[in-house]
Order: sequence, then C-alpha cells, then structure tokens
Amino acid sequence: MNDIRKWLTELEHRSVPGGGFAGQPGGSYRPDATAWAALALESWKECLPQVAAARDRLVASQFKDGRVAIDPTYPQAFWPTAEAILLWHGSPSHQSALKRAVDFLLRTSGVHYRWKPNDVVGHDTSIKGWPWIEKTHSWVEPTAMNLLALELTGHSGHTRAQEARQMLLNRQLESGGWNYGNTKTYCLELRPSMESTGLALHALAEHVEEKDVRSSLAYLEAELPKTRTPLWLGWSLLGMSAWKRRPQEAEEWIVESLERQSDYGSYDTAWIGLLLVAAWSKQGVIDALKRLETAGAS
Repeated sequence: MNDIRKWLTELEHRSVPGGGFAGQPGGSYRPDATAWAALALESWKECLPQVAAARDRLVASQFKDGRVAIDPTYPQAFWPTAEAILLWHGSPSHQSALKRAVDFLLRTSGVHYRWKPNDVVGHDTSIKGWPWIEKTHSWVEPTAMNLLALELTGHSGHTRAQEARQMLLNRQLESGGWNYGNTKTYCLELRPSMESTGLALHALAEHVEEKDVRSSLAYLEAELPKTRTPLWLGWSLLGMSAWKRRPQEAEEWIVESLERQSDYGSYDTAWIGLLLVAAWSKQGVIDALKRLETAGAS
C-alpha cells in the first residue's frame, strides 16, 4: 500500500488551479488526465475535495451537445466523453452533465459503409461503433470505452450498445486479440495490441460467452507476465479482471511499471491513474465504480 500511496500523492501534485489535473507536472489542464487522476484518487479514497473539483472542471469543459473534447478548440476529438461519464457516475450533483454525455453517445457513431467481400479490409465496415474523432470510421478502443460508460449508466441493453458489441466481435482477430480496429488488410491478418484487447474484453464481459473470446483471453494470459508498459498493462489487467482471471501478481506488476519512470521519465497522468485504478479494481472498473457508488450511498 505504501508504494501505491506514493503515486497517489504524485497525482495530487499534478492538480491545477481551478480544478482538474495536468498531463505532466507543471502542465495545463487536460480532460483525460483529470478523469483518470480523479478516478484513481476516488478509488483509493484519497484527496476527495480534488475529486469533486475535477468533476466540476469536466462539467465546465462540456459542450452544449453533451460531448467532452480533448481540447476546446478541437470539438471533433470527443473521445474523453466516456471518461467523464465514468467520473460523474455516482455523484448526484453531476447527473445532468452525465445524462447529456450519455445522450450524445447514443446519437453518435462513426462513419460506416456497406462492406463487400472483395474489400481490402477484412472487417464488416457497416457495423456501427464509435470513433476517436468525429466523421471518421469506428475503432476498437473508443467503442469499448463508450460501451463501458453505457454499461455503468444502465444502457447496456440499448440498440447502440448491442450493435457496438457485435462490432467488437467482428473485429476480433482470428488468432486472438484485437488491434486498433482492422482485422485483415489485403488478406493479411494484423497483429494484436494488448491495450485494445484488454479494452475489448472488458467491454464484452458478461455479454458474450467465454468460448467467443477464449483465444483473446489466452493471448493476454501469455503476454501479461512480460509487459510493464502502462497502457498495455493497465487495460490488460482490467480486461482479465472483468473476466475473473486476474493474475495474483497484478499489483506487483503495477508497482514495477510505475517505478520504471525513474528510467524512462514521467508517465502521462492518465497512464498513472489507469494503473492505480487497475490496482484497486479487482473485478474490473465497472464493478469497482458500482461498489464505490453503493458505499457512498450507505
């Protein structure tokens, strides 16, 4: 716990005037850094006034249509919306902002078109998910993140969520795992990414049978012991935890990853927050946030 508390303190020091958190020490406010830093502090019940201020700062960043963009001058990049929803969940005073954000996701999708068997890409381009940036094709990671946000807020049965899960299954590589979004290009299967795989597995947990993702679970189980990079490790552990296959060494690996900053330099605030959330979330982030909500109501 002392190793974890050290990095929670580091997150506290990255707060900025007016609420929220910077991406790096001494930097300026960023929505994704704010969401993950505050989620980590809330999970470990540290510095709760900063968590409340972070929620308020994200509301101030929200556009009228409900989106939260990475930068106010670039509203097309709305991918932090899901992360804001995760942080607003469980806070009675932020439910209006949360509802606007959820409504935005439900009426938004990527650009899709009819797929033909002789197309150069192997996945079905007609199945709707969500993009990183407006007016682009849907990809695995933003689709999985938005599914987590909808799951947490009770919208997992919505037709948009159902179709998005179909999209993820369609994008799964035949050999196991997911990459950023394609399966094959010119008949060649692409390589999987642990980050994309962990996110997709987490979003599909309790909605598909294990046999449907068995090869992807096997891929992560084989790669996890060798990985200490923050995004790959954090999302892989959360994905495996959601399937109740969390390795016993999870917290040890997280601390090892965090300590490697002495060699490789300071991690992005969002990466540190993700790792600390993964350390606390023994059965995945959705279960963890629901338990926080229950504890807060009791």
